[in-house]
Amino acid sequence: MGLQSTTPMLKKAKANKHGIVAFNVHSFDSIFWVLEAAAELKSPVILQTTVGTVKSLGAKNIAEVAKAAAEHYQVPTGLHLDHCTDFEVIKDAIRAGYTSVMMDASMHPFAENVARTKEVVALASSLGVNVEAELGKVGGVEDDIVVDEADAQKAIPEECRQFVEETDVPTLAPAIGTAHGIYKGKPEIDFERIAKIAEMVDVPLVLHGGSAVPEEDVRRCVALGMAKVNVSTELKNAYSEAIRDHFANEPDSLDPRAYLQKAKEAAKEMAKSKIRMVGSENTVVPAFV
Repeated sequence: MGLQSTTPMLKKAKANKHGIVAFNVHSFDSIFWVLEAAAELKSPVILQTTVGTVKSLGAKNIAEVAKAAAEHYQVPTGLHLDHCTDFEVIKDAIRAGYTSVMMDASMHPFAENVARTKEVVALASSLGVNVEAELGKVGGVEDDIVVDEADAQKAIPEECRQFVEETDVPTLAPAIGTAHGIYKGKPEIDFERIAKIAEMVDVPLVLHGGSAVPEEDVRRCVALGMAKVNVSTELKNAYSEAIRDHFANEPDSLDPRAYLQKAKEAAKEMAKSKIRMVGSENTVVPAFV
């Protein structure tokens, strides 16, 4: 089956009123346990990397491992580069085999965001690669992109319509009140704004900052048209906390197979809970699980 463009995956999810989780992966082993979780639940999935992870592991290496894992587990799998501001890095990712890329020019004025996004769409569309763009500013920290709460801005529905028309971008991430990372309090999601944007654009929407958002809120976002739900921090935390607990309880147990297996199982269970949350369980039938 291999890697697939996320454009048809997300269109299908939107039409069937379920979401697809995009899990940030930060190591090669995490690619396998995310796909193992998806295969066990018969769900499509998107593997997602930050620019920092690409610099650490290499775009070609990530794409080759992701392709091999996707062929093994036989579930619809996309590979997405998230929050990239550099056109050259995006080109390298596409050459390497990424099936989706995000040009994040949301920190620029509207016209420049349009221009930068159009440049990526022109390159990617002929190759069948999905493009994601952002309007407004999602608060929090994503790699080296930091947006203070005071600077976070919600997307304007009419601008979303204009942006999609001018760029022909196939997926859009509007800022609607979520933030990257773990919330200090309950996130104030603007559901009315999501509904208005969904009425004005015909492309799947993306929920950034999906970690620790209450399940009922995520399900409501998905029902309103947010087909891609990004999850990063909770997955990292589950993995890391399992390793920390292992050494707290067994300080002399230094076999990596022991603590990495515990970390894998903890993170895999977290991934499964997110897949169930967006309603994508049992939406595909893998040839091999």
